[in-house]
Amino acid sequence: MRISEVKVKKVEGNEKFKAWATITFDDSFRIHGLKIIEGRNGPFVAMPSRKLPNGDFIDTAYPLNQELREFIQQAILEEYARVEN
Repeated sequence: MRISEVKVKKVEGNEKFKAWATITFDDSFRIHGLKIIEGRNGPFVAMPSRKLPNGDFIDTAYPLNQELREFIQQAILEEYARVEN
């Protein structure tokens, strides 16, 4: 699997929520709604989610293993660092 595009749109005026991200795989599958959040140990990527009627949130798209999660996060945070400067 190849990441063919990463887009990051910064969010102003929010202390923890820093940006929205979109990632495209193999020029054929795109995921919108990833969030870059400033955590205690630096920024991290939160997967797209929606709010359930009971108030809980559920991820609507997510990697099934840690290796893919890290691969996605690294690509998005690299683009975030690039647009941040």
